[in-house]
Amino acid sequence: MSETIRSIVSAVRSGARSAVDVTREHLGRIEAREPEIHAFNLVLDDAALERAGEIDATVAAGGDAGPLAGVPIALKDNMCTRGVPTTCSSRILEGWRPPYDATVVERLAAAGAVIIGKTNLDEFAMGSSTENSAFGPTKNPLDPSRVPGGSSGGSAAAVAAGFAAASLGSDTGGSIRQPAALCGVVGVKPTYGAVSRLGLVAFASSLDQIGPFTNDVADAALLLETIAGHDPADSTSIPEPFPALMPSLDRGVVGLRVGRIADLPAGADPDVQNRVDAAFEALAKAGAEIVDVTIPAFTYGLTAYYLIAPAEASSNLARYDGVRFGLRVPAADTNAMYAATRSAGFGAEVRRRIMLGTYALSAGYYDAYYGKALKVRRLMSDDFAAAYSQVDVLLTPASPSVAFPFGTKTADPLAMYLCDTYTIPSNLTGHPAMSVPFGTGADGLPVGVQVLAPALGEPTMFAVAAELERAAGGAR
Repeated sequence: MSETIRSIVSAVRSGARSAVDVTREHLGRIEAREPEIHAFNLVLDDAALERAGEIDATVAAGGDAGPLAGVPIALKDNMCTRGVPTTCSSRILEGWRPPYDATVVERLAAAGAVIIGKTNLDEFAMGSSTENSAFGPTKNPLDPSRVPGGSSGGSAAAVAAGFAAASLGSDTGGSIRQPAALCGVVGVKPTYGAVSRLGLVAFASSLDQIGPFTNDVADAALLLETIAGHDPADSTSIPEPFPALMPSLDRGVVGLRVGRIADLPAGADPDVQNRVDAAFEALAKAGAEIVDVTIPAFTYGLTAYYLIAPAEASSNLARYDGVRFGLRVPAADTNAMYAATRSAGFGAEVRRRIMLGTYALSAGYYDAYYGKALKVRRLMSDDFAAAYSQVDVLLTPASPSVAFPFGTKTADPLAMYLCDTYTIPSNLTGHPAMSVPFGTGADGLPVGVQVLAPALGEPTMFAVAAELERAAGGAR
């Protein structure tokens, strides 16, 4: 069912297949299974077919249809699309249609991609299971009784179900890598600033980053090369050119030093840890050197994150007040309208994080909580820098467990937060990391191994990921 980006592009550019036929095939899969999976908040049937027709016309005229010619791609519904509803899976943005496209959307269009729909997510990207959406949960296509992970659960499910050849998600604390692991696809969080955040609705601005979901490592490299690169309209965008990734895929791992974190926090289920151990063995067999390192601050990542991210969220989400756009609940006066609108518009998890963040930033508590969390973030960067002076990449689980049944963690926020134990540090440091499927664990469900690298270390990270993919028996 699943096709690679490369096979679709080759067929469309050569004229062997039409972009319209490719799009219809994917829309057919959506029609058949979307009522069960609910990966999308909006499917853009007519717009996608119209766009595919334009690509076919370009090919017929002998023009260059682009490096993503005719590829159906899904977008997480927190990326602005001009004139198309963008909800962040929240009632608070009811009726809002952005007046502009996010930079990544512009780059996909310029490359010839076909945007097939906007995917479901945990409200404002706050969650690890896509159970926090105002529009209902997304189900894991591999086992619909289980979650797809979060917050980009819809984007991961869309690729795993064959609804789209690839998708984009956002990753603030693991929201690409964790659902990629649970759905058995490749998910990449690039270096902070490598991909423009212009048009990404902000959750935590110093942590958010857009990245791809794909069926294999080579597709992830191709898609990331397409969307990455300097954007002068984003003040946090890295000015240097983004490194090429495709040439790294066949270099192998001979001579590379792969780090095993000796003081990694416990918590991974035995079936997951067994697959990570097998990944180390496979890389050693392929010629890599396995080196034990320590990262003492790793264990504090979760604590620091859940002060920094809510603090930034409380500031970013202050703009949703019922005055400028989205939902407005009438009330007797302005303050009452603010309270009524925000109470009706935000779900429980978003309200929880806004309150936590506001408290952490309040007078008398700022230094004790937010200020201290920033110091821990600095320590973590120093510890990772020391580790990367000894190794080229690090390997950890992407998720502590395989996909879990619905409702098993919703009553205990801490249990849900622990899903991000291994992914959060890369967001705090701004470093790249990716999840690669590497076999199965409990109940035959996929396990993702996480490859971490220093800033702009994506070429080496992808070389290791490609080797893991070969060791696991190839692409999904």
